[in-house]
Amino acid sequence: MRIGKFSFHLINDGSFLRDGGCMFGQVPKVSWEEGIKPDRKNRIRLGVNAFLVRTPDSTILVDTGAGFKEADEMKETHGLSAGKLLRRLKDLGVTARDIDTVILTHLHFDHCGGSTRQDRTGKAVPTFPKATYMVQKAAWEEACNPNERSKNSFHPDDFLPLMEKGQLRLLDGDSEIMPGVWTRVTGGHCLGHQVVTINPSGERIAFLGDLIPTPHHIPLQYISAFDQSPQDTLDGKRRFLEMAENEGWLLIFGHGTDNTAGYLDRRNGEVKFRPVEV
Repeated sequence: MRIGKFSFHLINDGSFLRDGGCMFGQVPKVSWEEGIKPDRKNRIRLGVNAFLVRTPDSTILVDTGAGFKEADEMKETHGLSAGKLLRRLKDLGVTARDIDTVILTHLHFDHCGGSTRQDRTGKAVPTFPKATYMVQKAAWEEACNPNERSKNSFHPDDFLPLMEKGQLRLLDGDSEIMPGVWTRVTGGHCLGHQVVTINPSGERIAFLGDLIPTPHHIPLQYISAFDQSPQDTLDGKRRFLEMAENEGWLLIFGHGTDNTAGYLDRRNGEVKFRPVEV
């Protein structure tokens, strides 16, 4: 997808399984299973998506997938099949050294695991050696000091090497990364969770991270039980969905599978999702 001097590619790093009840919170299964069918263990398959943005002056990667450092136990319990990011970047003619900016919506393993790789000695090192990695300060502090409820979502090898190598930039609130590229703090899913908005040549694009993980989560009440502050998620969803409808934003979903991007249209008084390919 090309808009003016910007080009965009949604990149799928793989997929994993999550309990459907947890992913839809208080919404009963009889409602959500109409849109996405669970397996016999009540798990639904989620995509692990990153977003590549190329401008005349920069090559930006938003989120880095789950990577391929995960143990066999994670692959067994979560049905994790990932680690395809670098190969799919190569298919686009992009190498790890071409990436100069990495924006992380947050530091859960399924969004930042690909930020590091293992070198020949088995040590975790940054995957993108010339990149500055950007994440909210609040997200970093929580990842470094997780509580009992969230600690399994953070894997230190995914992010500590970024600080050790001097490639980390901590943001504090909404930030303009470069002209037309912003991070917007939403919280909700975790402390410091942010979405990325891009405004090239009049088009409006938002990569939503885990604020709205899939198109199935567009209804306001569909909020994951994994979210730390559901009320903040609700407020953020309402704000972004109203903006998307009124201003024609293209929404990019971090965990979408069959449908990973689209617009909101109002038809006969109801908001409908219109998928597009990116």
